[in-house]
Amino acid sequence: MKTTKIEWTDKTWNPITGCTKISAGCANCYAEIMSKRLQAMKQDKYKNGFTLTMHNDVLDEPIKWKKPHTIFVCSMSDLFHENVPFAFIDKVMETIKSTPQHNYQILTKRANRMAEYFSDKIIPKNAWLGVTVDIACSKSRIDFLRNLNAPIKFLSCEPLLEDLGNINLDGIDWVIVGGESGVKARPMKGEWVQSIKVQTEKQGSAFFFKQWGTWGSDGIKRNKKANGKLINGKVYQTMPSL
Repeated sequence: MKTTKIEWTDKTWNPITGCTKISAGCANCYAEIMSKRLQAMKQDKYKNGFTLTMHNDVLDEPIKWKKPHTIFVCSMSDLFHENVPFAFIDKVMETIKSTPQHNYQILTKRANRMAEYFSDKIIPKNAWLGVTVDIACSKSRIDFLRNLNAPIKFLSCEPLLEDLGNINLDGIDWVIVGGESGVKARPMKGEWVQSIKVQTEKQGSAFFFKQWGTWGSDGIKRNKKANGKLINGKVYQTMPSL
C-alpha cells in the first residue's frame, strides 16, 4: 500500500498492474506512463512494464494495516479486465471481506464484466463500486452499476472529455470530475463541469471536483497546480455518506 496524491482516497493497493486501452480516456493513461517509468527504475513489481500482471504476493497487504484507510484498488490497472480470472478477483474480495476496518474503492471501465462477476455473489459491505464515464457514449456503464447492491456507487468523470448531456444518477451516490493532465492533455470546458455539478445537486449525489488539469477554467494551458481546483472561487470536494 502506498500513500497517494489522489485527493478522493488516501491509499492505493495494486494486486494487479498493467492494462489495455478500451476508452477515449485511456489515450494518455497515467498508469501506463508511471508503469514504464517504474520499469526503467528497475522496480521488480513493474518488470513487465504495462503488461497485465497479477501479484499474488501482495494480496494480503491490507491485512497488515490495522488503522482504517480508504483504499483505491488497482489504481495501476482494472480489476475487471477481461484477462483477470474470476478466481483471482475472488482472492481480492476475500482480502476485502477480511479487513472490515478499511473501505475499498474499485473503479472500472469494464462495467459489464463487473456486473457479470457480482451476478451470483454478495458485494462486500466495505467495497465501493464505480465506473469511469469520460464521454457521452460511456454513460451506458452507469446502468450496469446502478443495479448492484454496493454500499457506495460512484462515477469518475475523469478525464472529462466532452459534454455528457443528461445523466440519470438514480442509485449513484458520488460523482468525481476532473480534467486531464500531461503534455498531451485534452481541454475540459467549464460548462461541461457545471452541467454535471447542477445535475448532481438536483439528483442528490455528492459532487467532488478534483482539478482542472493542464487546461485551466479560462482555457489556457499551464501547470495543473496553477490551474487548481476552484469553481467560481470555491472548492467542491464532497465525499459520499455511508
